[in-house]
Amino acid sequence: MSASALFITAAALSAFAGATLAAEDHSQHQQPAPQTDPHAQHQQMQHGEHAQHEQPTQTEDHAEHQHDEHAGHGAPASDEATESERAHIPPDPPQHVMGEMSNERMIELMQMEDDAEYSMLLFDQIEWQRLDGPDALAWEFDAWYGDDYNKIWFETEGDRVDGEEEGRIEVMWDRIIAPWWSLQTGVRQDFGPGPTRNWLDFGIQGMAPYFFDIDAALYVGEQGRTSARFSAEYDMLITQRLILQPEVEVRLFGKNDPENGIGSGLSDLEVGLRLRYEIRREFAPYVGLHWERKFGRTADFARDEGEDTSELSVVTGLHVWF
Repeated sequence: MSASALFITAAALSAFAGATLAAEDHSQHQQPAPQTDPHAQHQQMQHGEHAQHEQPTQTEDHAEHQHDEHAGHGAPASDEATESERAHIPPDPPQHVMGEMSNERMIELMQMEDDAEYSMLLFDQIEWQRLDGPDALAWEFDAWYGDDYNKIWFETEGDRVDGEEEGRIEVMWDRIIAPWWSLQTGVRQDFGPGPTRNWLDFGIQGMAPYFFDIDAALYVGEQGRTSARFSAEYDMLITQRLILQPEVEVRLFGKNDPENGIGSGLSDLEVGLRLRYEIRREFAPYVGLHWERKFGRTADFARDEGEDTSELSVVTGLHVWF
């Protein structure tokens, strides 16, 4: 090989080696990051801040509004005590530990006894009756004293016409036998223009279904006389104070008593209709109608005395109790 050929070969190898080293050096240098626009970066920061303060949606506003409207519905309208709460004053709580005591003493201290004695006076009817002849003053009166189970009961009813009185008086023992019902037994005396009659009384009194007040009695008298009486009344509340009260009473006798103008069988029937206004529960004036009809031998005795067998009267009276 000639010297010129060797020279050309060496030059080519030297050039190739230089190119290879230059490529390796440039591969180790990364490209610089692109330049960022400062104004664009500021806009991005503002957008991020406003994104954190998003406005609530319409659904959220509506739910919030409903919550505000109904938030106070569960709260009481007022903390002021009602009339019922003011009337009920509970006893003071015990100030010390209670020691051993009997049931009677505990009931007394806690005011829980259900056999306390009490009394009542009831003027059910005190009325003036306008009749075809002389006017009449009529009454119906009850009084009792005792506890929830046993009472002494006094009852009277009658009328006064033209200076003459006629009616009955009863004194009885009243004993509770069932809820709403009591058994009554005692003595009765009838008084009037004729001879006085005395009876033994056996009766029942109470409230039937639908709030009918019932009073029924059987009587056994002297010389084999017997009698029965039944009455019923009902309070129809037109308002809390205005009350219409229909009433019916039937009397029967076992044998004739001409001296008192009483015949055997169905003797007489009384029907009343009274409208009262309770100014207070204990005090109520009333107006109404009262009709009485005699039957059988009792009607015959009335006709013999020149009396009417049927009478309708207008009544005005008071209903009072204590």
